[in-house]
Amino acid sequence: MQQENSLKNRYDTISKHLDEKSRRLWLGNEALAFGRGGITYVAENTGVSRNTVTKGQIEVQQLPKKILTGGDERIREKGGGRKNLIQNDPELIHDLYQCIEPFIRGDPESTLLWTTKSLRDIADELNEKGHVISYRTVGTILDELDFSLQANKKTDEGRSHEDRDQQFLFIYNRCNEFLKENEPVISVDAKKKELIGNQKNNGKNWRLKNDPIKVNVYDFPSMCEKATPFGVYDISNNKGWINVGMDHDTAEFSVESIRRWWKVLGNKLYPDATKILITADCGGSNGYRIRLWKTELQKFATEENLSISVCHFPPGTSKWNKIEHRLFSFISIAWRGRPLLSYQIMINLIKSAKTKTGLTVGAILDENKYAKGIKISDDDMKNLNLIRDSFHGEWNYTIQPQEQEIV
Repeated sequence: MQQENSLKNRYDTISKHLDEKSRRLWLGNEALAFGRGGITYVAENTGVSRNTVTKGQIEVQQLPKKILTGGDERIREKGGGRKNLIQNDPELIHDLYQCIEPFIRGDPESTLLWTTKSLRDIADELNEKGHVISYRTVGTILDELDFSLQANKKTDEGRSHEDRDQQFLFIYNRCNEFLKENEPVISVDAKKKELIGNQKNNGKNWRLKNDPIKVNVYDFPSMCEKATPFGVYDISNNKGWINVGMDHDTAEFSVESIRRWWKVLGNKLYPDATKILITADCGGSNGYRIRLWKTELQKFATEENLSISVCHFPPGTSKWNKIEHRLFSFISIAWRGRPLLSYQIMINLIKSAKTKTGLTVGAILDENKYAKGIKISDDDMKNLNLIRDSFHGEWNYTIQPQEQEIV
């Protein structure tokens, strides 16, 4: 056993400094030194194929071609080597993402991502799907896709709930269930309040030198108004919707924004829909503890005769809500460096947001007033037609339509 470990350690150390042919020669020489059974012994203890060791052993016993011919010697014969696995298996990348998507971590807007699954776990799943692939090849492909493997390590997001990852997986599976049935899945949230007026907006745009847009130095309340963009992102169709509120960001405003999306876009994209899945943050006007959020959803469900399912992201994980990096980030790009002089300019800039993947965004101004501090009694909550899921029912629940009285 000590001899086997020694061989593996020597190979791991030297292989980093050798090219492909040099590694073959080293392996072949070790096999010759071992004697009978050397090819099998070296292959098993280094993880290299028997064919490679055999070829290396043959090459060690031959004179180099450059001595025989006086010319340069190729490391690999012309046309040799394994063909690109991705070219031979076009479904491989799609299935690879399916295997790791629920476990992807890192900044969602960064090109560098990482996954908590091990290479062997991913390779096993891909082989079960019919792909012939080793864990080493999985690592090579992930590296080419700008992934890095960091097993079971989380980014520092403060104190995490113990069921955080399980909730991520629950949301992923629930979304897939709805998408397979062609039922709408929407990600919702309120973007930060924006100043309306000749106020500075972060970011830069191309302009003639020494000709910046001049804006107010101060942003006192008397000098500007505020707007609250509440977004709805249709995951299946890659379409965004923004309801630009002029008043308070309340649960009533949140549900009204969803209602407007449904009446303008949703019921046309999903004419046969019987239910909607909403993914939302844990806090804010659409938080899981907000009673008004649930009572307003009940009204909406009854009005449209729709079953409304809601999945909340765990505390401290709002950036994982798809609307953040699929919609809001591109709206910020659309109006960067441009003062939002009026509500109409803001709406026009929102509508101009687009991506190479086909994102389109609609927007409308909401001039309604929304009262703060509305209280919902215990009796009102008991009357809701609300069904909690067995897994974290406070985060995952469904609101069914209520029977309406016939007048």
